[in-house]
Amino acid sequence: MDSPWHRAQMELLIQTTHVRWQDRSDYYTGGNMFVYFSFEQARTHDYRGPDYFTVVGVDGSVERKAWVVWEESGRYPDVIIELLSPTTRAEDLGTKKDLYERVFRTPEYFCYDPDTRLLMGWRLIAGRYLPIAPDENGRFPCHVLDSTLGLWEGSFDRIRGVWIRLWDAAGELVPSPPELAAVAEARASEAEARASEAREVCQVMALYYREGVTAAATWLRALPEAYSQRVLAALGATDPEVARAVEAVPRRGSSS
Repeated sequence: MDSPWHRAQMELLIQTTHVRWQDRSDYYTGGNMFVYFSFEQARTHDYRGPDYFTVVGVDGSVERKAWVVWEESGRYPDVIIELLSPTTRAEDLGTKKDLYERVFRTPEYFCYDPDTRLLMGWRLIAGRYLPIAPDENGRFPCHVLDSTLGLWEGSFDRIRGVWIRLWDAAGELVPSPPELAAVAEARASEAEARASEAREVCQVMALYYREGVTAAATWLRALPEAYSQRVLAALGATDPEVARAVEAVPRRGSSS
């Protein structure tokens, strides 16, 4: 039985693949889904369900409950990732690895052991799986996904752990949808803060030219201290002369 971490890891890989290829629809990615590759296999119930796989060059808009090779023009997964556990380790590194190499002929195969935090990868060369060497950052190039695969420590789906993540060609971590949403929210909050500061700058400048520097300084200093300093900095960027004049006004109770 899959643990909550295993289920979350599959979902993280699927979600970030969609983010990586958000402008594409010519691929299908799935997780913990049976791959039917022969009638004999279906007859004997010899099912194989990779934890994660992607097939490129297919219609990704079609909903599938399983990957049926003979209904997909003979297409097998182009990349597979298995998440090892004490009960699946031997099969993932033995029987399944041989199947993916000799029958599926899947170009790239990766295994990750969350207990030992060991990530391994193989690439099909001349019909045999050869180990993929990690780069200088300890990540494994994945040609199929046009990414590198590496380990990232943090939280996803309220679970803390060490996860397999994708990095793009520029070396940037491919964000998950929740991370994208958090960035968008932070940017919106920052934009609103800048707009608020701009409104305060306009108010201070209006008071300066209408009622004088003391009125402007009084308004500014009535704001919360940290916010007041940000507004003063914004004022300095807009009109340095006004900012210097306002800042030079003695505070109440101070000796001149």
